[in-house]
Amino acid sequence: MLRLSKLADYGTQVMTYMARDRDVHSASEVAAGLGIAAPTVSKILKMLVRKNLVASVLGAKGGYRLARHPKEISVAEIIDAMDGPISITECSSTSTCVRESICSTRSNWQGINHIILDALEKVNLAEMIAPKPQFVDVSALRSRGILV
Repeated sequence: MLRLSKLADYGTQVMTYMARDRDVHSASEVAAGLGIAAPTVSKILKMLVRKNLVASVLGAKGGYRLARHPKEISVAEIIDAMDGPISITECSSTSTCVRESICSTRSNWQGINHIILDALEKVNLAEMIAPKPQFVDVSALRSRGILV
């Protein structure tokens, strides 16, 4: 199963929280707003600062703010800040593997990895905060006579 780490998931939540109003936010405010432990949010914010996705603001009303406009920050960048380069297998990025010379699937995994990375790079933070309509398939209800 392909799955993001909890830090990548929380990192995306922190970034979307901050992108909604683009103000300066304290770590404790973000933690309370999201229901995530304050030490975890502080750790995430520091990681995001290191990758220049979030800027630290000093002073009495200091905290953190997005370093760029939400349209300029991709989901791929957030995942990279939390987990490192996106790679679905150990060899699908620049890693060297002892089996590299005899591996028959490496190039296929690299192609798949490229497709996933490309898709994540196309989704920006502004899109992550936009409400998405929820479509409900009611055909099962109709077939049972519950809906007419």
